[in-house]
Amino acid sequence: MRRDGSQEPPGESPGSGAAGSSTPGGGAGGGTAGRPPAAPVTRRRVRPWPAAARDRLAAERAEAAALERGVRYRTAFLLLTGIILAVATTAVLSGAVGLLRETASRPLTAEEQNRYVQQDVARRWRTWPTTLVFPQELEYVGLTRTRQYAQRIGIAPEVPCRAGTDAAVGSVLIENGCRTLLRATYVDETSTFVVTVGVAVMEDAEKRRAAAGQLAVDDRVGVRPVAFPGTASELFGAAQRQRNAWVGVGPYIVFSTAGYADGRTRAAVAPEEITHSELWPTAQSVAGRIAHALGAEPAVPRCTQGNVC
Repeated sequence: MRRDGSQEPPGESPGSGAAGSSTPGGGAGGGTAGRPPAAPVTRRRVRPWPAAARDRLAAERAEAAALERGVRYRTAFLLLTGIILAVATTAVLSGAVGLLRETASRPLTAEEQNRYVQQDVARRWRTWPTTLVFPQELEYVGLTRTRQYAQRIGIAPEVPCRAGTDAAVGSVLIENGCRTLLRATYVDETSTFVVTVGVAVMEDAEKRRAAAGQLAVDDRVGVRPVAFPGTASELFGAAQRQRNAWVGVGPYIVFSTAGYADGRTRAAVAPEEITHSELWPTAQSVAGRIAHALGAEPAVPRCTQGNVC
């Protein structure tokens, strides 16, 4: 009996020579006599599970889609960034060009030149020293056509417009935006006539024209005289005023009032004497020169940065 439990064929015994010699090394089969030949080994192909293949394919497709989306997003981001940079660069360049044009010197327009003149004239009352508004000496020409010089006696403190003028005049000035009143007193070359000049500062030329249109044509009212003790003007008061007048220039109304240094009142002087006296031409000339200086046009630069464009 074999080791695996099967029985041997009848008539055969182990070691018999029917199947071949038992001599070592003898016979055709050698030590494998009686065993069937080994079957060839065949390897089967391993097929993946269908579900696993589908999952892998889905994962690959998802990865490809994600990659494609990433490329699209990156392209869109780069395009948007490029547009923003282009717009920003254009804005910066436009601003730089605009700033260069604004700051670069160029010729002034007619409107700008006119505005320059108006602004310069309007600020003179506060930018000029009082001695420039009211010079120490002013030239005038009397009835004899000779050149003479009036001397400034003193400059009065700045006062409100109503306080330095007669009531009828002050109310008109206040209604039209009068800012302040500047006054100074002069005496002629012979110390015979005394003249007080008052400069009413209005808000602008338009307000000045409006006020001038409302002032009464009355030479008895106007600016109040300013007398300085111990001078030729010490007797000059409201009753001594012989005539009053005014002239407008820029935002200013320049008033003048004149009288005699000896204290004569208006009632004491005959009208024909005033007509033939140098008092009024002197007063008009003094006030006119102050008004002319305040309203004179300044030298206007040709360009925004001087005279070089």
